[in-house]
Amino acid sequence: QVRLVETGGGSVQTGGSLRLSCVVSGVSEVIFSSAAIDWYRQRPGLQRELVASIGSSGNTYYAGSVKGRFAISRDNAKNTVYLQMSSLKPEDTAVYYCNGIWGDNPGYTDWGRGTQVTVSS
Repeated sequence: QVRLVETGGGSVQTGGSLRLSCVVSGVSEVIFSSAAIDWYRQRPGLQRELVASIGSSGNTYYAGSVKGRFAISRDNAKNTVYLQMSSLKPEDTAVYYCNGIWGDNPGYTDWGRGTQVTVSS
């Protein structure tokens, strides 16, 4: 069974940085490396939203609100995807989650618990 564990959140002041990690277990390195992986966030009172994505070839996508401040990367040997967040703003406060479509699965697997990021002004 696929398991997603997000870590690295915390409390920072405006302008600070954090690096989030998402470790994916239950899939082989081959499956992991071929998957596109997404970072989402859920801000208080709002629906979960896509923040960044990374494809199997390393191509990336960023939501407009984070472009130029966040960077997504992956280490296939560790089944891990990262989200480097810089120049953080209070509106980045959210629970951050990762997910992907593994192998022949038709959709996302069960979500992990996420990691809380709190940015104070």
